[in-house]
Amino acid sequence: MSPQRAFVLATPALFVFLWSTGWIAAKSATPHADPLWFLTIRFACASVAIAAFALAVGAPWPKDRMAWMHAIVSGMLLHGIYLGGVWWAVKHGLTAGISGLLAALQPLLTALLAPFLLGEVISRRQWAGVATGLVGVVLVLSPKLGVTFGGAGAAAWAALGVNIVGMLAVTAGSFYQKRYVSTADLRTVTSVQYIGALLIVAPVSMATEPLFFDHSLEIYAVLAWSVLVLSVFNIALLLVMINRGEVTRVSALIYLVPSTVAVQAWLIFGETLTPVQGLGMVLTAVGVYLATSRQ
Repeated sequence: MSPQRAFVLATPALFVFLWSTGWIAAKSATPHADPLWFLTIRFACASVAIAAFALAVGAPWPKDRMAWMHAIVSGMLLHGIYLGGVWWAVKHGLTAGISGLLAALQPLLTALLAPFLLGEVISRRQWAGVATGLVGVVLVLSPKLGVTFGGAGAAAWAALGVNIVGMLAVTAGSFYQKRYVSTADLRTVTSVQYIGALLIVAPVSMATEPLFFDHSLEIYAVLAWSVLVLSVFNIALLLVMINRGEVTRVSALIYLVPSTVAVQAWLIFGETLTPVQGLGMVLTAVGVYLATSRQ
């Protein structure tokens, strides 16, 4: 097997592992920075870093105004509204369990819309995988689903609503990426997408937050991981998978994230793992296999 073929086969597992560390990064960053201000710094650094690399290797930039617009809109959806919504909701009282469950609903929504928006044919095997994976996710998150929001009343519902908007945005962004941005050069379009994300989070942060960032070693470590690993490398993996495969199969990988986060939280923060969660992880893995297998 060639190294290139091996990397292609390993891409989904690597993507899930790295994507799940975003939840650990969010939890670690919360005491040290305002969420939207942190994302503003993260997106700006990622855009500059990718642009510098693209210029160094002579990668082609979007050719016309419409191509620039498509890249910016996809960035607003995939990064600005999605990550901004999730980080804001967690900061304002939404539990990680509820937030994770909302994120895991994306594959179901994607499977429902893919036949109409992209003409993808969803087989019975894939539908069975989507349903099995959803059951598994609920079992993995079941110990946390009974935990109430940190806020109360309208504030709690606001956090829930903002997180739902983020989930809808990343679903729409996946379809938009597949339809309008799939032929663009990833080395340049990703930089432009982060400009679109900045157009969302920066104004909202400056209008609503005190722009707190404590300059501690911890927050800089989280920032470095978020920029280099999550915003640069792992987003490139996501866009490659969207461009090469059906969005239903790609989105089904999101089912594996809550299980991976639970294991990481057990190792890093000492959180408990129950037998019910173990069963949920098995069902989730089976569901993802059914939904993504091409045979």
